[in-house]
Amino acid sequence: MVQQIIILLLFVAAVAYIAHILYRTFFVKTDGCAKSCGACGGIDFKKIEQEMTKRKNAALPKI
Repeated sequence: MVQQIIILLLFVAAVAYIAHILYRTFFVKTDGCAKSCGACGGIDFKKIEQEMTKRKNAALPKI
């Protein structure tokens, strides 16, 4: 009986963990991705986009 209770508690904890990850993936809006490793937070996507546009415009021939 005690073993079944322990297994049930572990199962409930695993389901809660998966539910928490899914909640963060779809509903929490923060910088970076949902993995929360912190690697994406320092990336400035606007600056990258501006740099790419500037390089693209510089490479195009002037008409």
